[in-house]
Amino acid sequence: MTEAKERIIRLREAAVIALAAVLVYLPALRGGFVFDDSVLLVEQPFVHAADGLRRIWFTAEAPDYYPVTWTAWWVQWLLWGAKPLGFHIVNVLLHALNAVLVALVLRRLDVRGSWIAALIFAVHPVNVAAVAWISEQKTTLSMLFFLMTVLAYLRFERGGQWRWYATSVGCYLLSLLAKPAAVMWPVVLLGLALWKSRRVTRRDLGCCLPFVVLSAVIGLLTVWFQAVRVLGGQPARTDGFLARLTGAGWAVWFYFFKVAAPVRLTMIYPRWEIDPSRPVVYVPALLLVLLLAYCWHNRRSWGRDVVAGAGYYIVMLFPVLGFFDQGFYRYSFVADHWQYVPIIGVIALTVGGTVSTMTQWEHSQQQTARVAATVVIVCLGALTWNQSQVYFDEETLWRDTIAKNPSAWLAHYNLGVTLAARGKLGEAVLAYEAALRLKPDNADALNNLALALQGKPDEAIALWRQAVRCQPDHIDAHNNLGAAYAERGDFNHAALQFSLVLILKPDDAAAHANLGTVYLNQGKLQKAVEQFQAALRADPSMTPVRLSLGVTLARLARFPEASETFQEVLRVDPMNQAARTGLEQLGRTNQ
Repeated sequence: MTEAKERIIRLREAAVIALAAVLVYLPALRGGFVFDDSVLLVEQPFVHAADGLRRIWFTAEAPDYYPVTWTAWWVQWLLWGAKPLGFHIVNVLLHALNAVLVALVLRRLDVRGSWIAALIFAVHPVNVAAVAWISEQKTTLSMLFFLMTVLAYLRFERGGQWRWYATSVGCYLLSLLAKPAAVMWPVVLLGLALWKSRRVTRRDLGCCLPFVVLSAVIGLLTVWFQAVRVLGGQPARTDGFLARLTGAGWAVWFYFFKVAAPVRLTMIYPRWEIDPSRPVVYVPALLLVLLLAYCWHNRRSWGRDVVAGAGYYIVMLFPVLGFFDQGFYRYSFVADHWQYVPIIGVIALTVGGTVSTMTQWEHSQQQTARVAATVVIVCLGALTWNQSQVYFDEETLWRDTIAKNPSAWLAHYNLGVTLAARGKLGEAVLAYEAALRLKPDNADALNNLALALQGKPDEAIALWRQAVRCQPDHIDAHNNLGAAYAERGDFNHAALQFSLVLILKPDDAAAHANLGTVYLNQGKLQKAVEQFQAALRADPSMTPVRLSLGVTLARLARFPEASETFQEVLRVDPMNQAARTGLEQLGRTNQ
């Protein structure tokens, strides 16, 4: 086969892979912002700010230090703002490009059936969570730079040109700064050397060292952000090391079975409980060790490739096997999007082994196997198409999650938030109550349930009291409880709640405004002025508060200040009748 003809075949394969990746994710393009998409994009000031790049790279303002991803979102926000379609298009295209790069990497590693493996990666349903969920653009972006890291390193190994090594290190840094999904690459790199030449040389160790340093620094930084910024110093898991070790064995088998049988995929899987005192919990981990040991024993024959593929899979999964705390563990110990980078190992091992076996078959058997492979790929694509539709909107996502995992308290709670935002308060109440049956100490659910109970002030107050008992620093619950007390004329208790908010958050504009209103009702006019002024310092756009300040100043006979305050209101809102009335009354008073 001539070089030109082979290039045409490779381009055709790449086109098929990319086209398949785009086609199966067409339903995802109709999706909106779900789960934490709004929190990470719409509600993050630095994503929209003119000085956003400085804040992204040189401050700890973000919940995670993923500056490459935040930069990508900052640029995308400039291009299309709060329109999810643009973000979805970018993520699907990143996935398509990743699938093509997977084919290139496997081909460079002489893995048989590389383009078939890449095609399966492109259409596999387990990847839907990483591709259809906008927040996980950090995973697809990290994967892109990781695959470029591997390609550049393989090019360096082949030609010995150090510029390719420098390119590999640079791409790896970008991958880690997008998301440290490939933080275990140094271990994989040494395993790759062992797989190819059956030994690790000093040169291999030396070349691995910069990758180790980058992994250690970014890995520790990520652990700090998760512990401090995401978890607020509270552990996501309270079980001991032994439970985590046995749970890691469970997780590996769980992930493997989801790759082999990708059905009933969901955003949140049941959060299992592991009792180390029960011998049965050790079976999955023990079985995994025995299987790997048996493959290693046969490493001079068939076991070599199995150890390589399975080893890559387990090593790349290691950071999410439960040994390092992260926020998502509060809901589940496993998640589909954590498989996006590791899944290549299982797919390449399965496809490579199958193709190698097929070479020994007769022509008719090979044709049957090709038909079967086509059917499998089409079925995977159909499953991906269907799963992509789950991410259409919040209500669809959480109803699907509840149908597959009724014990997911977060799904019930988020469904309640969605329904309440749509004005379906009756359904929202049922969703919040379901969440509280599963997690009675959920202060957010207690607070929101109280808000949804319109016309039932006594029940609402009881719920807010319970919320602040469960979470004493819950600012919204304190504010709402204070407002409820004020509405029934219990100003002393209302003032106490707003004061507690200001202890927790001294610059809370709403609490200052509410406390000022309480003081105004109590006749403590000077204190009311001080609180209204503090509220306006925190948020100058609060026109009603400025109006209340003017009224209070007038009652204190501080007429020039009151007049200026009313005029400021009219400069912002020229049609404000209350401010005009206030000025007219001041004019009559001064006559």
